Amino acid sequence: MATTTSHDLGWLLTDFVKRTNGALSALVTSRDGLQVKSLNFDEDGTADTLSAIASGLHSLALGAAPLLGNTGGVRQVVVELDEGHLFVMAAGTGALLTVLVDTQAEIGQVSYEMTLLVNQVPGYLSVAPRSDQAAAATAV
Repeated sequence: MATTTSHDLGWLLTDFVKRTNGALSALVTSRDGLQVKSLNFDEDGTADTLSAIASGLHSLALGAAPLLGNTGGVRQVVVELDEGHLFVMAAGTGALLTVLVDTQAEIGQVSYEMTLLVNQVPGYLSVAPRSDQAAAATAV
């Protein structure tokens, strides 16, 4: 697996937001809700909070899938808001890509661009599992 740096992810997210009409912000988070890299968020903890929310949404969708007869994974979760949409997509090993778009964004195009990004650079969007010791320290 490729070693990912914050700079690499920053470049990928910046490029994604620039080429995706209506994209406001993006972040990569671990599946357990820890922010890895964010773009266009204030320094007020919003990205950290959204990381936890994205993890929860993805986890809930994974739990609902078998109830609906789905034996595979969850491709994406989309939340329709009054002022835009929130997308959460599995991205690489142990990671999620979350994107916030405005009302002018074309939903299909956003999904397409997210899928391209995830498929083109999965190594950059992967998060290594935390060690048992690190997980225990975080849980305290």
